[in-house]
Amino acid sequence: MPELPEVQTTVNGLQKKVLNRAFIDVWSDWKKLVKKPKDFELFKRELKGKKIKRVWRRAKNVILELSDGYSLLIHQKMTGHLMVSRWSINNGNWRSIEKGPIEDKINTFLHLIFFLDNKDMIALSDVRKFAKIELHKTDEFLNSKEFLKLGPEPLEKSFTFDKFKKCLKGKRGRVKIVLMKPEVIAGIGNIYASEALWWSKIHPEKDVSKLSEKELKNLYISIQKVLNWGIDLGGESFSDYRDVDGKKGNFTKERRVYKREGQNCQRCSTSIKRMQFGGRSAFFCPKCQKI
Repeated sequence: MPELPEVQTTVNGLQKKVLNRAFIDVWSDWKKLVKKPKDFELFKRELKGKKIKRVWRRAKNVILELSDGYSLLIHQKMTGHLMVSRWSINNGNWRSIEKGPIEDKINTFLHLIFFLDNKDMIALSDVRKFAKIELHKTDEFLNSKEFLKLGPEPLEKSFTFDKFKKCLKGKRGRVKIVLMKPEVIAGIGNIYASEALWWSKIHPEKDVSKLSEKELKNLYISIQKVLNWGIDLGGESFSDYRDVDGKKGNFTKERRVYKREGQNCQRCSTSIKRMQFGGRSAFFCPKCQKI
């Protein structure tokens, strides 16, 4: 699933390509992707003519703030990614008019396309068709229970060390699982939680309530480090994620533990281990990351 750096990379790309463009039509061969309104024809009618005024991120959601007081929310889920290009349809298959990375196989699972007023298109490629698209009245959306329960953004200036400690105060449970809860801190997923814990030398199973002041400080610094690093490198693309141009991110070569089971730790040369809990895999160095 795209995590904070991948979603922010998508947002950064959309900001450069679609601001002030208006929607003129929508196509889909899997209308279940649109959750609100559930009537796809109504969704098309309500979206038509609305201009994209702002593109931003909250947690793992891409949000297109539109004219007339509406917002389009897109959660890419497990295998979805948004691209901006131009496609033509031939024998029921969409093919990019442009050449290059956009032609890669992983970018061809197009199930939703937004047509813009300058002939560009925003397309969702999603192998497993798990993505979520919702059109909201902006005021209602911003004040919804789902939106308000999200935790703070870890890269905002207001996210100080003291605020980080308050987020974890009174929490119990394995630190990796707690970090991944969006109501605690928004946007941290499996990849970057594993990486931050390696950098801060904390075992993923350690109870968050047992972290020392020094460990908390190291973890706070490491979270911001790996998230910013991920954004700078365009995200992680070992699986399905691609940016708005269809290109892979470059964080893969910088991963220290995630998906590196059996490889040597880059700090102490001990073999990286993998364990499973909370339904997810945790990767760690058993020597550097003591419980």
